[in-house]
Amino acid sequence: MDADGSKSADELDVLGFGNKSNSSRPATKEKPVSRPTLEEYYDTTNGRRGQALVFSHMNFTAMAKRNGTDKDRDDICTALYELDFNVHVYEDLSRKEVLETLKKWSLEDHSDSDCLVVVVMSHGEEGVLYARDSKYNVDALWKNFVGNACPSLIGKPKMFFIQACRGEEFDEGVTLKTDGPKDMVDSKKEQVSYSIPAMADLLVMYSTYDGHYSWRNPKQGSWFIQSMCREFKENGRVRDLLTLLTGVARRTAFEYQSFVPNNEKMDAMKQMPCLVSMLTKTFYFTKKTKSKVVTAIE
Repeated sequence: MDADGSKSADELDVLGFGNKSNSSRPATKEKPVSRPTLEEYYDTTNGRRGQALVFSHMNFTAMAKRNGTDKDRDDICTALYELDFNVHVYEDLSRKEVLETLKKWSLEDHSDSDCLVVVVMSHGEEGVLYARDSKYNVDALWKNFVGNACPSLIGKPKMFFIQACRGEEFDEGVTLKTDGPKDMVDSKKEQVSYSIPAMADLLVMYSTYDGHYSWRNPKQGSWFIQSMCREFKENGRVRDLLTLLTGVARRTAFEYQSFVPNNEKMDAMKQMPCLVSMLTKTFYFTKKTKSKVVTAIE
């Protein structure tokens, strides 16, 4: 509200909009907008937690084998299963198969689900991920699930976890000197019609930040996925989602350091996960009373 009590028109922060020519237009009556009840928590009273799609890539037509992804696959499936997800595993799919699978699930009815989870473990570069045979843009993972593309997931968390490199830079870390350590709420459903941004309720967590390598041990699995599995197992029922993911980042950042003694350039490197959240409410993995669906490898 302006000083004189009137309401000024919004402008875009881009050249060519909000210029002087717009200011001479007569004011028009603003269209009424339905205001939502500002619930603090996402609804978790649905019959199902939701679908968890796990894309695990070990073998490629023209890239190195990703040894250790089988351990990541098994551990993340167990962690998600214990949080009441219906887990679907897809191994070594082609680019076409990955995109078709995502499209298929976007056409499913998720009305009785709390949320959606997609986990991808593969090779990657800046802005792209690799399927068995070729690459695809990383945003292809969620484009079929946001906005009106998947109506039954509108207003529900859509979570994407990506274990892959995002460039060719190493994180050498910094030395921290310290003195040591110091001494379910369910929302009510109301039939209200209102508008929300198309990208609302989307969360993407990358194993590393833009431009950097992501680490994986061929026997023990990747730093990021293993950190997520442990955090979910230990705290998945008692902490909200963003607190959990902060714990995942902390574990990855503090508990791991590369061990490549025969290559000084790669030895003693660190890794920092990157979280991009467009969530609008707090989410808890509340316990479901219905029986869980067995994990399926497809």
